[in-house]
Amino acid sequence: MCVTCEPQIANDILGYLVAQPDAQDTLEGIAEWWLLEQRITEQAARVSEALAALVEEGLVIERRGHERSYYKLNQRRRKRILDRLGRE
Repeated sequence: MCVTCEPQIANDILGYLVAQPDAQDTLEGIAEWWLLEQRITEQAARVSEALAALVEEGLVIERRGHERSYYKLNQRRRKRILDRLGRE
């Protein structure tokens, strides 16, 4: 067993291979593309949840475009946002 192996990285590699069973790549390709893709997918889900909560609180405004949504600061809630961030 590898003492220095990062279990999450090993699981990410296996997860990628399960989703893409015909995939093969070099060490560099796996580090750069496979693991990056896994992180982006995971992070996108977290960002989606955070944005939904911020929109629900009224701190961020969602504008739905033709194919995707755009998000921006709700200027009317700027004071509340700064308070939440601990800033003046």
